[in-house]
Amino acid sequence: MLKKILKSYDYSLIIVVVLLAIFGLVMVYSASMVTAIQRYGFESDHFFVRQKIFLLAGALVFIFFALVPYKLYLNNKVLGTIVLLSLISLLGIFKFGTVAGNAQSWYEFGPLRLQPSEFVKVAVIVYLSAVYAKKQPYINQFNQGVLPPLAFIVMVCALVALQPDFGTTAIIVMIAGMIIVSSGMNFKTIIKLALLGLILFSPFVFILKDEIFSMERLERFSVLTNPFADGVAEDGGYHLINSYYAIGSGGINGLGLGQSVQKLGYLPEPHTDFIMAIIAEELGVFGVAFVILSLGFIVLKGIFIGLKGKDPFGSLLAIGISGMIGIQTFINLAGISGIFPLMGIPLPFVSYGGSSLLQLSIAMGILVNVSMFVNYEKKYKSNEKEGLKVVTNKTRNSFRA
Repeated sequence: MLKKILKSYDYSLIIVVVLLAIFGLVMVYSASMVTAIQRYGFESDHFFVRQKIFLLAGALVFIFFALVPYKLYLNNKVLGTIVLLSLISLLGIFKFGTVAGNAQSWYEFGPLRLQPSEFVKVAVIVYLSAVYAKKQPYINQFNQGVLPPLAFIVMVCALVALQPDFGTTAIIVMIAGMIIVSSGMNFKTIIKLALLGLILFSPFVFILKDEIFSMERLERFSVLTNPFADGVAEDGGYHLINSYYAIGSGGINGLGLGQSVQKLGYLPEPHTDFIMAIIAEELGVFGVAFVILSLGFIVLKGIFIGLKGKDPFGSLLAIGISGMIGIQTFINLAGISGIFPLMGIPLPFVSYGGSSLLQLSIAMGILVNVSMFVNYEKKYKSNEKEGLKVVTNKTRNSFRA
C-alpha cells in the first residue's frame, strides 16, 4: 500500500518546485547583497540567510501537507478551525500588528515577521473548495447553495482592505471568483452572484475611497502611459524606468550572475517586487524563460490535475491553488513591465519573503497530495476493478461449466 502511494506522487511537479525555489534563493542573494549593505546596514548575505531558513522551514511544511490526506479538510471541525484562525489573525493585526509599506499587515516575533493575509489566501481556497464541493447537489439554489460561504469572503476582504492592502484583497477576490466559476454553477447563478458582490463591496469602496483613489495610487496608472514624461520620470515613473533599463540591458545572455547595475541603488526592492528585472539583467532571456516556463508548468499541471480528478473537492483545490500562483505571477510580471500598476505582489517561489514562501509550501503540499490521490485512483483503483471483473467472469464461467 505504502509503495503504491509513493509511486503515485507527481515527482515532476515536486522537482520543478524545488528547482525554482533554489533558483530563487540564489537570485535573492545576488539581488539583495548591495541593498542589504547600502540601505539597511546589514551583512551582504542577510536576506539570503533569512530566505534559506524560510526555505528549509517551507520544505518541512511542504512534506507535512503532502502527506496529510486532503479530504481531512472536509471535516466541519477542521473547516471551522481554519475560518476561526483566519479571522482571529486578521482582527489581531489591528491591535498587535506592525506597519510596513504604509500597511498594518505584519506580526513581529523577534526577528521573525509574518503576514497573515498570505496564509488566508490558502484558507479561502480550502474553505470555498470544501463548501462548494459539499453543495454540489444544490449548487444552483442561490440562497442555500451559493450565498452562505460568501459571508467569510466578505469579512476576510474587508479586514485585509482595512489594513490597507488592496493588492492582496484583489487577489483574494480573484481566487474566490475562479473557484466559484469552476464549482459547477450555471451562468445565470454566476451573474446573480457577481451583481450581489458589486452591491456588497460598494460600501467598502465608498468608505475607503480616499485610500483607494489616493493621488499615490492614481499616479501608478498615469505612469503606465508615459513613465519618461517630465515630472513623472523623477517621481512615480522612476521605478518603472529602471525596471525597463534592467530588462533591456540583459539581452539574450545577460550581464552575468551578480553583475546587475540596477540593483546598485536604482531599483528600490530588487530582491522582492523587481527580482525578475534583475534576473533579466543578469541571466538574460534564458533566465527569464526558466522562471516563466517553470511557473507555467506548475499552473498548467494544477489545472490538469483539477480537470483529471473525479472528486469535486480535490478538483477545486487544484484549480484554486494553480489559479493563485498564476494570478500572482501575472500581476508581478505585468507590474515590472508596465502593463499593470505595481501592487507589491511577490513573484511566487522566487521573490524574497518568508510568509509568501511558507504559504506557497502549504499550497503546493496540498496540490501534490491531491495529485497523488488522483494518480493512485487512476493507476490502482481501475486495475482493482478490472481484476474484480475478471475474477467475477471466471467464477460465472466455472458455474456454467
